[in-house]
Parts: sequence; structure tokens; C-alpha cells
Amino acid sequence: MAGATQFVDANGLKFGYLAEGCGPLVLLLHGFPDTAHSWDDLRPRIAAKGYRAVSPFLRGYQPSAVPDRDPDQETLTRDVLALIEALDARDAVVIGHDWGASAAYGAATLRPDRVTKLFVIGIPHPAAVRPSLKKLWGVRHFAAYKLPGAPKRFARNDFAALPAIYRRWSPTWHPDPSEFDAVRATFANPASLNAAFGYYRRLSPIPSASLKARITVPTIVFAGLDDPIVAPSDYRGAARMFENEYIVEEVQGGHFMHREHPEAFAERLLAHL
Repeated sequence: MAGATQFVDANGLKFGYLAEGCGPLVLLLHGFPDTAHSWDDLRPRIAAKGYRAVSPFLRGYQPSAVPDRDPDQETLTRDVLALIEALDARDAVVIGHDWGASAAYGAATLRPDRVTKLFVIGIPHPAAVRPSLKKLWGVRHFAAYKLPGAPKRFARNDFAALPAIYRRWSPTWHPDPSEFDAVRATFANPASLNAAFGYYRRLSPIPSASLKARITVPTIVFAGLDDPIVAPSDYRGAARMFENEYIVEEVQGGHFMHREHPEAFAERLLAHL
């Protein structure tokens, strides 16, 4: 199992991370509302296959340092590339979920020589998603989280909004309350909570440069069959953004499919690793 949190400097910031195993680097990037512990089931499974599995806490997520400004897409992209270098690797397999998926897409676009294989969970390529009323309603938090006071509202009543988000994005999942402990611990630091909302404050409806070019890295995307916002067809429709192998894996679960059905999910992912 992973030991104590380790730290590394990358892209001008100190990142905390959890690591297991030895071998080629596999970088696992979490999303919102999540932490590096999102990968506590998958990380040791990857390590057992002969890899060095590393899950960092994204910038601003305690114990990683809180930046002095909200991050844009290019910053998140360069965080991934800088972490690969800071972890003494020439390249890495990159696995990303939610915001981590967005960063992973950008890294594979900007420096395909640094990403040997790309795994993306829960987010079709942003430049290929066709908007609809259903999708816009499903991502209404994009606007709500930009509003002043959003972090404080999220923290009310011991983060009652936290399990509500999981219910909305993964409606067939009924997690044990302990599933939220790691997130509550991170967001107990108001500066860290505010930093997490900073991702949304800088979010633009116009794809950044790192999300406009086609990806040449072999890619496997995971589509949740119970996801109420995006369907497997959205992932298949994004194939035009990829010039190499592009595989859509349809698995049980919603947006947090890797945590809803961890064993089945890991089996499907490891088959491609």
C-alpha cells in the first residue's frame, strides 16, 4: 500500500502525491470533488503489474500547495508534463478523470512524446462535445461555481453538497459515507476549497489551444452506462479528435465509474495497460 504522502516541485508549485510500485510511470489524475485517494483501489493494482503508480493531489488540493491564482487549462496541462519530469521519468502513461481528464487531454496534445498512452474517464474530448439542453442542465454547476460565495455554500452543513454531487453524477451508486472522508479532510482547509473552485472560475466555453489539435497518442476512454449527462455515443462522436488508436470502453456506473465498480473497472483498464 502507499506510504506517507511525498512531495515534489513541479511547474512552480509543491505537489503532494501517493506512490506505489517500481517501473514505468503511470500518472493518475483526479477530478472534482475528489483527491488522490480516488485511486486507492486502482493504484496498487497497477503497481502489481510492474509499474510505478503515482496519484498527485492536483494544484490547490491540500496537501498540495495553494496557488496565488486560479488555473487555466494550459496551467493544468503543464502541471502534468512538469510532474512527469519532476518524478524523474521521460514519459508516462496518463490516466485522468474529470478535471484530471481535461489536463490529460491537454498533455497528450501538447507533448505526445511524453505520454505513451492516454486513459480518460468520464469526460469526452471537450472540443467534440455537442451541446444540448440536457447536457447544459447537467453541467449547470459550471455557472453556479463561478458565483461569489460558491465555496462557502458548498461547505454548509458539513459539506452536504458533497454527497449530493455524487448522487447527481452517479445516480446508481450508493457509497458508504466514508467515501467522502478524504475530500472533507482536504476541503476543511478553506484555502484549498477555494482553490478547487478556482478551476471553475477560470473555465472558458472556448476550448484552449491544448484542446484544439488532434491527439496522436493511443487512447482509451471509459464511458459510464449510467452517466446521466454524457452517453457512450458522445465518446464515439469524439473519435475525430484522435489520429491513433481510439477505443471506447462502456462500463457500468456513472461519472465516478472507477469508484462505483472498482474491480470490474480495473480489469478492463489493466487489459489495455
